[in-house]
Amino acid sequence: MKNTIAVLALSSFFIFSACKKTETTNTAGEKTEVPQPEKFTVDSVKVNDSIKLSDSLQLKYTSKMLIFPSIKDEKLLDSIYFANKNISDFSKNGIETLLKKEKDEFYNSIKKDSKDFISDITYSQEWYTSSSMNIKSNVNDFMHIEYTWGSYEGGAHDNYGFNERVFDLKNNKKVELKDITSMSKNKLEALLMKNINKINSGTTDENGKVNNSEMLLVDVIPATNNFYFDDKNLYFHYSPYEITAFAAGDIIIPISWAELNGTLNPEFKNRMKIK
Repeated sequence: MKNTIAVLALSSFFIFSACKKTETTNTAGEKTEVPQPEKFTVDSVKVNDSIKLSDSLQLKYTSKMLIFPSIKDEKLLDSIYFANKNISDFSKNGIETLLKKEKDEFYNSIKKDSKDFISDITYSQEWYTSSSMNIKSNVNDFMHIEYTWGSYEGGAHDNYGFNERVFDLKNNKKVELKDITSMSKNKLEALLMKNINKINSGTTDENGKVNNSEMLLVDVIPATNNFYFDDKNLYFHYSPYEITAFAAGDIIIPISWAELNGTLNPEFKNRMKIK
């Protein structure tokens, strides 16, 4: 059995020193210490583990979760850890304990279910579950976290997916579409259909590149909460099978700020410095 648990630090772009005191001089010429607010910090915990269930079946568990020592607002933390409904301890030890529990539950579930079929597995397989949280950007107090997951428990192929969430660290909340634009859902969905081929998935066939629109499984591309943004566009991210065939992979569709002109929330537009 292999078991590795590591506490990882992210790049220095996201990690800063803790609260410091600075000296100021008052009108009487006296120096006083003024405590400064705690700087934004990020840490992470990663668990890698695998066991051999039989000669032909190995199980692997991998998970990485971020830790935010400087975030104290519990509603914001609940939103950040939305996939873990029962989490109450957001500390490094609390997150590590949660991951170990999830690992054991995964192993025990497969062990229990495999009693009926494990003897039928005649060639070597590795079944796995994996998940990860990664900060993609932190600009103007908007923190974008990408959540990824993957799994394989037999069958033709594995499954994987993405969740994109942006958090407003200034106002301690998850950013919703209504915080960005007042454009109606129908108009947003029309723009998504119009822009479906702007970022190609990379899928090819014997004739070369295949457009995303050729692999659509839906008549209407929904404007979901799975979005993020930068200084140029609002992006909607779709996992395999969500709007296209599995072979298309995940699909990202941009909508430019120019296309949303006249509907942008003034506060958001100002904060993102959109002209």
